[in-house]
Amino acid sequence: MNSLTLIPALILSFFLNINQIQIQELFGKWQLVYFDGIERIRKSPQFLNADSATQANMQYRIQYRLESTVYQFSAGDSLKFTDFENQQLVLKKAKVKLDDQNILTIYEGNEVRQAKIVEFDANKLVLQPISQNPGAGKLVFERIIEKKEK
Repeated sequence: MNSLTLIPALILSFFLNINQIQIQELFGKWQLVYFDGIERIRKSPQFLNADSATQANMQYRIQYRLESTVYQFSAGDSLKFTDFENQQLVLKKAKVKLDDQNILTIYEGNEVRQAKIVEFDANKLVLQPISQNPGAGKLVFERIIEKKEK
């Protein structure tokens, strides 16, 4: 291979690697602020045709779910996250792996889930679940900045 054909390959490889996220960049706490599935609920006939009390109750439950969903990534490829089981908020632990295509794999017991990181910066994380389920829409997280004590 001559040097003229090598240069474009090196440049392309440099730009492709720039977008590769390192697992350490995820370390910290992330708050769910938006989920496509919630918007589908808000636009559904059941929600739109509900009386105001039912809509208010549903809005409260949606907001509670958003505010209660936190992912905490830490060393050792660990993930702690809140989830709902039988309408109860529970803390779960899992192992994670991030590949060179920015596919995040979450191993929780016998369950394995995957999501593509489609957008990322220091304060925003957007996951697109890889699933056969049509309701698996994008999840948008914002980094929780811990206040330092004096």
